[in-house]
Amino acid sequence: MYSKKVLEHFTRPHNQGVIKNPSGVGMVGNPTCGDMMKIYIKVKKDSKKREVISDIKFETLGCASAIATSSMITDLAKNKTLEEALKITRNDVAEALEGLPPIKMHCSNLAADSLREAIKDYRERKK
Repeated sequence: MYSKKVLEHFTRPHNQGVIKNPSGVGMVGNPTCGDMMKIYIKVKKDSKKREVISDIKFETLGCASAIATSSMITDLAKNKTLEEALKITRNDVAEALEGLPPIKMHCSNLAADSLREAIKDYRERKK
């Protein structure tokens, strides 16, 4: 049912935890299944003055797919510019995990949405 990659990210999630004094925080949930995801980002400017996600962590309450997609989105977004990170789709997350069961694809949506919310929060804090 689950790929080896999903099981790896579920049993040994990457970037799990909290960032103290984050640049932005995004939280989304699915009331139907009860999954909740929170993504923390730290943004710094690189040598070209581009805003880059220098650190990213997550806290997720949910099923194996929710935890695996949270872990994968952090891997995909780390060290990316905000513009590059905003282009990460649910399909990118699912493909990087070597597939998700159709009934669990909503988890990859939650992961991408949580990242977008963290970037949105960062931009609103800058105003």
